[in-house]
Amino acid sequence: MTNEEVWKALETVKDPEIHSISIVELGMVEQVDVRDEAVSVCLLPTFLGCPALDIIRTRVEEAVKQAGASAVTVEFLRHPPWTSDRISEAGRERLKQFGIAPPPRQMPSGAWQVECPYCGTERTIMENLFGPTACRSIFYCKQCKNPFEAMKPVLISG
Repeated sequence: MTNEEVWKALETVKDPEIHSISIVELGMVEQVDVRDEAVSVCLLPTFLGCPALDIIRTRVEEAVKQAGASAVTVEFLRHPPWTSDRISEAGRERLKQFGIAPPPRQMPSGAWQVECPYCGTERTIMENLFGPTACRSIFYCKQCKNPFEAMKPVLISG
């Protein structure tokens, strides 16, 4: 089994809550080690308290074994911390397709503004910081009048 085969298998593992995006596109995969047919995968959780981590672990194990690994070890790392700028461009597009605004890349003075995933305008307002999960907030678009979710930005301050 090769590193490339493992990465290809990991691209099939979708986020349990956002079915349009893979853990690779979310930037969760930190390291892959292949030794003979045994594979070790180190992941960065988007939030340490995420209730979907066990599901993700199981799906990674299944996908990599199906690709040919005899044994798979999955470890969730606390360092380095996952940040929202790890989301790939393809991942940002997949979030929009699912109806979730990707997190902003930069936040001037702590404030953040997101584009509506439906019409693309920045004429949006946050309705509630607390969305259906710890990683999302509720927004409203003033232009197309749709409510939507946005991923919260998680950045390392310098």
